[in-house]
Amino acid sequence: MTAPLPVAVPPLRLQNVYLVSERPGELHHFYATALGLPLKFRDEDRWIQYQLGNASVSLACRDEAAPATSGAVLVLEVDDFTGAPERITAAGGQVLGLRDMGTHGAVLSLRDPEGHVVQLFKRASAAKP
Repeated sequence: MTAPLPVAVPPLRLQNVYLVSERPGELHHFYATALGLPLKFRDEDRWIQYQLGNASVSLACRDEAAPATSGAVLVLEVDDFTGAPERITAAGGQVLGLRDMGTHGAVLSLRDPEGHVVQLFKRASAAKP
């Protein structure tokens, strides 16, 4: 019989999520303009980092990424979707659709100009008595 694995200590917090990009410098325009992410740090076009609450969202060139990295879906919480579809398409992205999840809220799915899937999540309004 093998000994049970020790219980893992949970992580402290989400520190960063990054997308591997072929052209981070060009993609920066989309994330700053269409999604309004505030720039925190930039190492030329190698690493572009945005502050989002207590975590970061970043764009990384292949040289800065972990080996064999592929795919991630950023889910960003927003107050509403007003103007988002127009900003997304004007900045070179594509709106994929809106999914109403009832009491959970709604998700607006999109692709950035490089093809990464991103979702904007809006909580459902509190039920009125």
